[in-house]
Amino acid sequence: MSRRALVLTELGLTPLWVLRRAATAEGETDAVQNAVTRDLPPLPTAQLLPADDRGAQVGAMNWQQLKSAVAACTSCVLHKQRRQAVFGVGDERAEWLFVGEGPGAEEDARGEPFVGQAGKLLDNMLAAIELKRGDNVYIANVVKCRPPGNRTPEPAEANACEPYLARQIALIKPRLIIALGKIAAQNLLGTEATIASLRGRAHAYRGTPLIVTYHPAYLLRNLTDKAKAWEDLCFAVHTMKALKQGGSTPN
Repeated sequence: MSRRALVLTELGLTPLWVLRRAATAEGETDAVQNAVTRDLPPLPTAQLLPADDRGAQVGAMNWQQLKSAVAACTSCVLHKQRRQAVFGVGDERAEWLFVGEGPGAEEDARGEPFVGQAGKLLDNMLAAIELKRGDNVYIANVVKCRPPGNRTPEPAEANACEPYLARQIALIKPRLIIALGKIAAQNLLGTEATIASLRGRAHAYRGTPLIVTYHPAYLLRNLTDKAKAWEDLCFAVHTMKALKQGGSTPN
């Protein structure tokens, strides 16, 4: 049995998780190319600046400055109980960007997103479409510090972290963003729409195609929706192929 078949069997999705070849897509929407990484001098802390100034300052940071700013951030109450900020992990020039909600207890302890049971499922989902963490894949979260009790981040907390995530996306310049769960989808798209209404079609974040699917933690509690998540991943694969071939994103 192949490694991919073993992964699908472990996910409990065989024979449902079978990727079928899509028809050739025609046309492509051009992804907006965001800011280019630059070597800049050290910047002062941004958390006490007005929102517009803070966003502009974070938007001028290079990778090292951004990582330092996130590690030292006190812009919202989440910093008070964190062990460490969880910046993100992976290929900083990745074509695939996966964005989740926020760190849990294990992520807070280890400083890396998606390392618990949800992280194991995410790794298996990646393997099912022949991807793996760190190899043309970057993983980040809407908020960089763990909400107490793993609760949903408050809007003010997500807003405080928004410049950091926006800058990560601008530096990575991914071809495709996968929003994992409601919080990621709603914050990236600026909507209160449900996952059910957002799935199955390509959206855009500042010109970059974005696809919405379920958060791995949700799938661990709702096993019957794994098949829907597989549909979303297949759609993401077809979308990426269309982007690389110079065609339009599927609808």
